[in-house]
Amino acid sequence: MDATYVFSVRFRLSTDASVSVEPATFETTLRRPADPPGDDGWLFFRDNLWRGDVNDQPHARQLAEDALGVPVEAVEYRRFDTDEEYYDVLKAAIAEDLDLFKADSVSEVLTKYFGSSVEVES
Repeated sequence: MDATYVFSVRFRLSTDASVSVEPATFETTLRRPADPPGDDGWLFFRDNLWRGDVNDQPHARQLAEDALGVPVEAVEYRRFDTDEEYYDVLKAAIAEDLDLFKADSVSEVLTKYFGSSVEVES
């Protein structure tokens, strides 16, 4: 069972006054493993995404800064990569408590948070 959140991150290198770097800003891909449904952290999508985008840019930048150890200028959510097994377990966990998501169906929850950015490997 495997799933990963994929983000594009733009960060800046900070230097002391005696040196400079060119370019000072870089973009990279950050992959965050998804916690199994039911485990602590499995609601990362609910707490951090909205309609397939980052819902709180300052919070997302702070999470990326903590992970990367560099000042982050921007974070963009790209997609949720998952295998069929994880996706099935995720949908079942969502279905068990739709009230948690203030939704009437699993597909509504998936659209509400992931937008159309879920990629399932078969």
